[in-house]
Parts: sequence; C-alpha cells; structure tokens
Amino acid sequence: MPFHFERLLVFGLCFLLSACTSAVLADAPAGLTETASPFTPATETLPSVATSTPVETPTETTLPDSPTEAPFETVTSTPAVKDLTATLPAELDLDPADWHDWPIIPIVPEKVRIIYQFGQTLGNDPHAFSILGDCQSEPQVFLGVYESDPEAAAGLLPDLQETLTWFSGSFDRNSPTLTDGTTAGALLWPAWHKNLYGCGVYETPLECELRIHKPSFVFVHVGTHYEDRNEAYLREVLDQLIAAGVVPILATKADNIEVDERVNASYAQLAVEYDLPLWNFWAAADSLPNRGLYARPDLPLRGDVYLTNQALVIHRLTALQTLDVVWQAVTGP
Repeated sequence: MPFHFERLLVFGLCFLLSACTSAVLADAPAGLTETASPFTPATETLPSVATSTPVETPTETTLPDSPTEAPFETVTSTPAVKDLTATLPAELDLDPADWHDWPIIPIVPEKVRIIYQFGQTLGNDPHAFSILGDCQSEPQVFLGVYESDPEAAAGLLPDLQETLTWFSGSFDRNSPTLTDGTTAGALLWPAWHKNLYGCGVYETPLECELRIHKPSFVFVHVGTHYEDRNEAYLREVLDQLIAAGVVPILATKADNIEVDERVNASYAQLAVEYDLPLWNFWAAADSLPNRGLYARPDLPLRGDVYLTNQALVIHRLTALQTLDVVWQAVTGP
C-alpha cells in the first residue's frame, strides 16, 4: 500500500486530539459501582429501542472524585431459546436512516455465513476473534474482563459461558489494532503499531493482526476519534477483512462528539451496503443517564465521551451477546 503524506498528517492530528486515555476508569463517576443482579437470557433480537438491558454479575469498582448519577434500574430481557435451524435472511433489510431504532443485537444475513466459510478454507482460526478499537475497547475495560475476572464471567448464561470457552484466549489480549487513540485510518498506517507485536515495518496494524491472530470474526469499533475520511478508511478495512474471509461486526458508539452523528450513520450505511451485522451499542446506552457518558473533570473540553461503570457493563455484555449470536448463526445448520 503506497504511503501518503496526507494520511500521515491526518493520523498525527488525530493522535494529538485523542479523546481516550489509558486511565479511562480513573475518573469515572462515583456511585456507579457494578452491582450484582440476577441475569436472565437475552432474546436473539432485542427490542429495537433499548428499554431493557440485561446486566452481568459484576466486580466491585470504587471510583472517586467524580459527579454522582441517579441509580441505574436493572431490567432484564425476556428469556428465549435460539432457533439455530432458522434460515438467515438474504440481506440486511433495514433503512440506514433509521439506525437509532435498529436492534441492539444484530441481524445476521446469509452473506456473513459465506464470508466465514470462505475464511475457514483460508485457514482462519474458528476460535479466534479480534477487535479494532480505541481505549474503550481495551481488555481491562471491555471483553478482557471476562477472562481476567472470574466473578464477571460467573453470572453469565450457559450459552455465553460456552462462547467464552470457545473463544478463550481472544478476550484478554493486546493487539496492534487495539490501542488508545486508534482511528479507522490508523488501522491502515504501518507506523501505528510502532513495530511491536512482531509486526513488519511495512505491515499495517490490520495486516499484522490478521497474520498473527488469524481471527474468524472482527469487531470494528472505532469512531470516537473520527476523521473526515472515516467512511473511506472503513471501506478499505472492510474490503480487506472480507477478502481475508474474516467476518466484520460493525458497532455504533454511545457518544456524538462529532455533533451530527455521522460516524454511527456511516456504520449503518456500510452495514446495509455490505450486508454485515451491526451491534447497536448506541441503542443499548439509550436507557442510561446521559447515555452512560461523562466528561472527565481534568479534560472537560473533550466532552462526554467516557463510559460510566454502568455503561461499561452493558458495553461488554451486549458485545458478548453479539459475538455469540453471529458465531451461532454462521456455524448453525
């Protein structure tokens, strides 16, 4: 891939304006400790608007020196049994303009199964998934908690426990595509991985991750650090993933730092255009005070982009449910 000075300039600016920091939990609002609650099975397709959200059995975290918020009322979803014999829809029959009302847990079109099966012929690891994300997707605050904290995993349903076992080793790992400040464009910039993880000097973070981990699924969860060419870079990322037989799982975000919601709208447009599953975390956060967001007192100009403890619990749980549903869909009859 040719190197462009324009891309270097964009990446440098994005890095300097990064909204994430590695200390994402250090200043989360007090009073938002993760409180244990009963967990009931989630339906394969949750309601289009997040009026109910299951909550995992969490660990206790006390985070001082921040604003308080109203207590979060836990409401569980209706139990349901997955129908793995159901035929997958031919396409994602949703309107991108209505992405606010899309289900939290994605619809999985037939094309996704085809991508997965193609990837298996290329030698992709059926037990591996990867994450393309920034600080809000790092292991210590996202899915890695399920491997590093036995109590967080203990309250999950048997189906989700099975998913944890199947993908063991992919949850609590660092990678060249998962770091503070990552943008869609940074995934295509060789210098971003800093020659770590065994990546080659001319190898992009995305190419490196696909080589060293050989995932069958990838969460595409970048956007807090949006760019003018965000959608164009995302298209390059999706094209490379599909060509490698890797199933992309797109994700919306809870914040609207860009003001016009262009990032989430782009994800919805790409999901329909490529017939890919979209995990609508935006809808999952809708029932939380201030959408589960807060501004760090020491970084007020960055705005409400940091996830509260309540939001982090829902973030990782709905992601795990999404992984489970997509995996079951592509491997079912």
